[in-house]
Amino acid sequence: MENRVYLRALELDDYILISKWRNDPKVNNYLAGNVFMVSSEREKKSIENKIFDDTKNIYFAVCDLNNSKLIGFTQINNLDLRNLKAEWGGTLIGDNEYLGKDYGKEASALTLRFLFDQFPIHKCYAYCLEKHPATLKLFNSLGFRKDGVLRDDVFKNGEYKNILLFSILREEINGQF
Repeated sequence: MENRVYLRALELDDYILISKWRNDPKVNNYLAGNVFMVSSEREKKSIENKIFDDTKNIYFAVCDLNNSKLIGFTQINNLDLRNLKAEWGGTLIGDNEYLGKDYGKEASALTLRFLFDQFPIHKCYAYCLEKHPATLKLFNSLGFRKDGVLRDDVFKNGEYKNILLFSILREEINGQF
């Protein structure tokens, strides 16, 4: 498949769209973490911090290759060069026009390729809500394996939710991204 997206560094003005997406209940419904509303000023400060502190975390904007439009973001967290592992913080496609069309899968594959190409990482791990079929399908298509269940790990929408832990090892990649 030909690439339809590319990754770039976050720019400060990206906070405008990211703040909108993070405050959208439809977007937040399937995130593994707790939901809380974020002011645009707080999001702006958060983006600024992400731009200037890349020692353990790496953030990318996801853009449409045809028109350079910001459609989402992706991240690598907890880069651990001692144990050669990192957490894939996920990919969020916030622009509704691009949802359900595998743009998230494409951006995720680019992020993982960057991680394994640029760092001597042995393992990448990731989390998702147990009842999030799109992420489960994505993890499976990228070659992640389920490692376990964190029972009642997040209190969200008035109830405890299970979080699933997945990982992929360098030798399991097999050139798929």
